[in-house]
Amino acid sequence: MRITVIFIALLSFISAPAQKTMTLSYDGSRLLNHTFYHNGDTKGKGISYDDIQGTPYYNKAFLPAKFISPGNTETALARYNTYFDEVEFKKGEEAYSLIPESPFSRIEFQTKETLVRLDNGADLKGYYFELAAGKNSLYKKVKTEFKDAVSAKNSYDLDRPAQFNATHPVYYIVTESGFIKDPKKLKDITDAFPARKADIEKFAKSSNIKLSKEEDLIKLTNFLNQN
Repeated sequence: MRITVIFIALLSFISAPAQKTMTLSYDGSRLLNHTFYHNGDTKGKGISYDDIQGTPYYNKAFLPAKFISPGNTETALARYNTYFDEVEFKKGEEAYSLIPESPFSRIEFQTKETLVRLDNGADLKGYYFELAAGKNSLYKKVKTEFKDAVSAKNSYDLDRPAQFNATHPVYYIVTESGFIKDPKKLKDITDAFPARKADIEKFAKSSNIKLSKEEDLIKLTNFLNQN
């Protein structure tokens, strides 16, 4: 019986189609090898990523993703650098980053998370996670700050290593006429939709909407898209 099971498993492995190699025709710009330069200044002294606490990546691992541009979709392993606001992808054994002029403005990860590149002047520029889509869309901006190493000032103090720290995400509801940045109270929403003020207040009350919760912001944005 055991021999039969092993034979079936081996036959399945041999007959299974080879996994499709993911690649990207667009090269982008090559990444520096494991060296961090503050503000991207390669003229200064770099720091090994291994010597920095924390990570600049939303997810450090390269994950399967679709790179979407008008009329074209390609696939590659990718990750998001929240410090440099760059999407990095693997091509062979090398890692690259998309430059802002790349044709790919939408990256859909296999984890069901989607990055969208926006450019609305100085207000909304860069990559944002798309949480709800429609005539009203909800986006989340994730950033990481870098703090340089600090030497101990005296024998009672301790050296502090360089570190990456994730900041609090900022949410944007983008409407047909503008956007609402990080709404804190319901009035921030109803002021943008005066004709629907009563309906929004009724929905928020019946659904116990709390604007401090991401899932509730998604519910509210989906409600705004119903009419």
